[in-house]
Amino acid sequence: MRYLQTFNRRLRQIREGGRLSRWDVAQMCGVDEESVTSWESSDPRHRSFPSVTELLDLCLRTETPLESMLDLDEVGGDGQLELPGLAFSNSDDLTEALKELELEINRVQLSDDESELLRRFRNATAENRRMILQILGG
Repeated sequence: MRYLQTFNRRLRQIREGGRLSRWDVAQMCGVDEESVTSWESSDPRHRSFPSVTELLDLCLRTETPLESMLDLDEVGGDGQLELPGLAFSNSDDLTEALKELELEINRVQLSDDESELLRRFRNATAENRRMILQILGG
Protein backbone atom coordinates (compact mmCIF):
# COMPACT_ATOMS: atom_id res chain seq x y z
CA MET A 1 0.00 0.00 0.00
CA ARG A 2 2.77 2.40 -0.90
CA TYR A 3 0.24 4.95 -2.14
CA LEU A 4 -1.51 5.04 1.25
CA GLN A 5 1.34 5.38 3.76
CA THR A 6 -0.03 8.61 5.24
CA PHE A 7 -3.68 7.92 4.44
CA ASN A 8 -4.60 7.52 8.12
CA ARG A 9 -3.48 11.07 8.93
CA ARG A 10 -5.01 12.57 5.80
CA LEU A 11 -8.34 10.87 6.47
CA ARG A 12 -8.42 12.18 10.02
CA GLN A 13 -7.65 15.71 8.81
CA ILE A 14 -10.43 15.58 6.23
CA ARG A 15 -12.88 14.08 8.70
CA GLU A 16 -12.13 16.55 11.47
CA GLY A 17 -11.94 19.49 9.04
CA GLY A 18 -15.39 18.60 7.73
CA ARG A 19 -16.70 18.00 11.26
CA LEU A 20 -17.51 14.42 10.33
CA SER A 21 -17.70 11.57 12.81
CA ARG A 22 -16.27 8.15 12.06
CA TRP A 23 -19.88 7.00 11.73
CA ASP A 24 -20.47 9.67 9.04
CA VAL A 25 -17.47 8.45 7.05
CA ALA A 26 -18.57 4.83 7.52
CA GLN A 27 -21.98 5.67 6.07
CA MET A 28 -20.38 7.44 3.09
CA CYS A 29 -18.26 4.41 2.32
CA GLY A 30 -20.75 1.66 3.17
CA VAL A 31 -18.61 0.18 5.94
CA ASP A 32 -18.88 -0.12 9.69
CA GLU A 33 -17.42 2.41 12.09
CA GLU A 34 -14.70 -0.03 13.18
CA SER A 35 -13.33 -0.03 9.62
CA VAL A 36 -12.91 3.75 9.70
CA THR A 37 -11.23 3.48 13.12
CA SER A 38 -8.83 0.93 11.61
CA TRP A 39 -8.15 3.19 8.61
CA GLU A 40 -7.16 5.99 11.00
CA SER A 41 -5.08 3.82 13.33
CA SER A 42 -1.68 5.26 14.13
CA ASP A 43 -0.39 1.74 14.82
CA PRO A 44 0.48 0.07 11.49
CA ARG A 45 -0.19 -3.35 13.03
CA HIS A 46 -3.85 -2.41 13.53
CA ARG A 47 -4.29 -0.32 10.41
CA SER A 48 -6.28 -1.40 7.39
CA PHE A 49 -7.01 0.38 4.14
CA PRO A 50 -10.18 1.10 2.19
CA SER A 51 -10.96 -0.71 -1.02
CA VAL A 52 -10.75 1.29 -4.23
CA THR A 53 -14.54 1.65 -4.22
CA GLU A 54 -14.57 2.88 -0.62
CA LEU A 55 -11.73 5.30 -1.34
CA LEU A 56 -13.53 6.71 -4.38
CA ASP A 57 -16.78 6.99 -2.39
CA LEU A 58 -14.91 8.95 0.27
CA CYS A 59 -13.33 11.28 -2.29
CA LEU A 60 -16.58 11.89 -4.16
CA ARG A 61 -18.67 12.48 -1.06
CA THR A 62 -16.17 14.77 0.66
CA GLU A 63 -15.23 16.48 -2.62
CA THR A 64 -11.60 15.59 -1.97
CA PRO A 65 -9.29 15.04 -4.96
CA LEU A 66 -8.00 11.46 -5.01
CA GLU A 67 -4.41 12.62 -5.40
CA SER A 68 -4.59 14.50 -2.10
CA MET A 69 -5.35 11.21 -0.33
CA LEU A 70 -2.42 9.35 -1.89
CA ASP A 71 1.34 9.46 -1.46
CA LEU A 72 2.54 10.25 -4.96
CA ASP A 73 5.93 11.82 -4.20
CA GLU A 74 7.91 8.57 -4.28
CA VAL A 75 5.95 6.72 -6.95
CA GLY A 76 7.84 5.78 -10.12
CA GLY A 77 10.02 8.89 -10.09
CA ASP A 78 7.83 10.78 -12.58
CA GLY A 79 4.91 11.47 -10.23
CA GLN A 80 2.61 9.30 -12.34
CA LEU A 81 0.20 7.09 -10.42
CA GLU A 82 0.26 3.60 -11.87
CA LEU A 83 -3.03 1.73 -11.80
CA PRO A 84 -2.38 -1.57 -13.54
CA GLY A 85 -5.24 -2.70 -15.75
CA LEU A 86 -6.95 0.68 -15.82
CA ALA A 87 -6.63 2.71 -18.99
CA PHE A 88 -9.32 5.24 -19.77
CA SER A 89 -7.87 6.79 -22.88
CA ASN A 90 -5.46 6.14 -25.71
CA SER A 91 -5.24 9.86 -26.41
CA ASP A 92 -2.23 12.03 -25.65
CA ASP A 93 -4.57 15.01 -25.26
CA LEU A 94 -5.15 15.56 -21.53
CA THR A 95 -8.49 17.31 -22.08
CA GLU A 96 -9.80 14.38 -24.10
CA ALA A 97 -8.49 11.88 -21.56
CA LEU A 98 -10.21 13.77 -18.72
CA LYS A 99 -13.50 13.83 -20.66
CA GLU A 100 -13.28 10.07 -21.16
CA LEU A 101 -12.47 9.57 -17.48
CA GLU A 102 -15.45 11.69 -16.45
CA LEU A 103 -17.74 9.65 -18.73
CA GLU A 104 -16.40 6.43 -17.22
CA ILE A 105 -16.92 7.69 -13.66
CA ASN A 106 -20.48 8.79 -14.50
CA ARG A 107 -21.15 5.38 -16.04
CA VAL A 108 -20.13 3.47 -12.90
CA GLN A 109 -21.41 5.92 -10.29
CA LEU A 110 -24.33 4.49 -8.33
CA SER A 111 -27.69 6.22 -8.09
CA ASP A 112 -29.05 7.01 -4.63
CA ASP A 113 -31.35 3.98 -4.84
CA GLU A 114 -28.48 1.71 -5.88
CA SER A 115 -26.31 3.05 -3.05
CA GLU A 116 -29.07 2.37 -0.54
CA LEU A 117 -29.56 -1.18 -1.83
CA LEU A 118 -25.84 -1.82 -1.65
CA ARG A 119 -25.62 -0.38 1.87
CA ARG A 120 -28.48 -2.61 3.02
CA PHE A 121 -26.94 -5.65 1.33
CA ARG A 122 -23.57 -5.01 3.00
CA ASN A 123 -25.25 -4.64 6.40
CA ALA A 124 -27.28 -7.85 5.99
CA THR A 125 -26.28 -11.09 7.65
CA ALA A 126 -24.36 -13.65 5.60
CA GLU A 127 -27.48 -15.85 5.48
CA ASN A 128 -29.65 -12.98 4.19
CA ARG A 129 -27.05 -12.10 1.55
CA ARG A 130 -26.96 -15.70 0.41
CA MET A 131 -30.78 -15.74 0.14
CA ILE A 132 -30.78 -12.47 -1.84
CA LEU A 133 -28.22 -13.88 -4.27
CA GLN A 134 -30.28 -17.04 -4.68
CA ILE A 135 -33.38 -14.97 -5.45
CA LEU A 136 -31.43 -12.99 -8.02
CA GLY A 137 -30.16 -16.20 -9.59
CA GLY A 138 -26.54 -15.73 -8.49
